[in-house]
This record gives sequence, C-alpha cells and structure tokens, in this order.
Amino acid sequence: MKTLYVIVVGLFLSLTTKAQTFTLKSSDLQGQATHKQVYNGFGCTGSNISPQLSWENAPQGTKSFAIVMYDPDAPTGRGWIHWTVFDIPAGTKELKSGSGDTSKTTLPKEIIQGIADYGTYGYGGPCPPEGDKPHKYEITVFALKTEKLGLDKNANPSLVGFYINANMLAKATLTAYYQR
Repeated sequence: MKTLYVIVVGLFLSLTTKAQTFTLKSSDLQGQATHKQVYNGFGCTGSNISPQLSWENAPQGTKSFAIVMYDPDAPTGRGWIHWTVFDIPAGTKELKSGSGDTSKTTLPKEIIQGIADYGTYGYGGPCPPEGDKPHKYEITVFALKTEKLGLDKNANPSLVGFYINANMLAKATLTAYYQR
C-alpha cells in the first residue's frame, strides 16, 4: 500500500509541477478585428490602433520577446507583415492598445518597432482587398534566448523574422479575421 501511495503522490506532483503553456491574449480582439484596428490608408478608413496584447508563462531562459503580425492570405505570394516589434525586455508582459503608434512614446525606447510591408514603421492594421475572402491575421509573441536581435528599425521584415526564428525558445499565436 505504501508503494502505491508513493506512486500516486509522485504522479500528482509531476502533473502539478508541469510547466504552464506560453499563451497570448488580447482584450481588444475576440476573433474579429474591428474598425479600431483596421489600417487607415490603401483604401481602408480604420483607426489603425494596435490591439492590447498580454502574454504569460514564458519558458525559462527567456531574455526578450518579439511580436509579429502577419496576414498569410494577402495576395502577394508571400503574405503581408503588418507589424514587427522586437527587443522587448523579458520583464514585459503586455503591450497596451495603441502601443504600435510610433508617433507616441508609449513604449520604452529600447523596444524597436520595425518597418511593415506598408513601408511604414510600427503597426499597420488589416486592410484586405475589398470583396476578398476573410483574411487571417496571426499575431505571434516569440520568447527569445537573446536580449537583443542586433537589428535596427530599418531591418527588412524577412530579416527580422530570420533573427527571431534563430533565437526562438517558444511562441504563442492569437488569430483574428477581417473582411471588407
């Protein structure tokens, strides 16, 4: 009976000490992007306000975070990068709504908002072609094993993605859809 007790207690401890899943949430996105997040340009007339994002349970050894917003449905043959944010300190657990506006100083200066496929810095919201199918917008937070990527805001989004993937410990993705 004592052996069974030890096995049961050991199983319980291993289940309760198992690492939590790295997750990304948003109080602004509930499956659909809204007019608030939609780009203002390219024929769209949204407010272009980046969504609030928060994450938890980053893996041990995380030294920084990066965020990428990507539309795999864009009719470019390679998708569309809407936002790259990197060199986010490991102690950061949230970006507030509107943090993607580079004209405001809502983020600490060490955080870099790169160039998006719109050719602008910071957040560029959804703006799919009119009448196209709903587009999927994948917002991913990456836990990285380095404090800095060693890039500046002018780095090509593909190069940013390469450096992120080369230093990734884990990632968590939130998906929203938008159609016009």
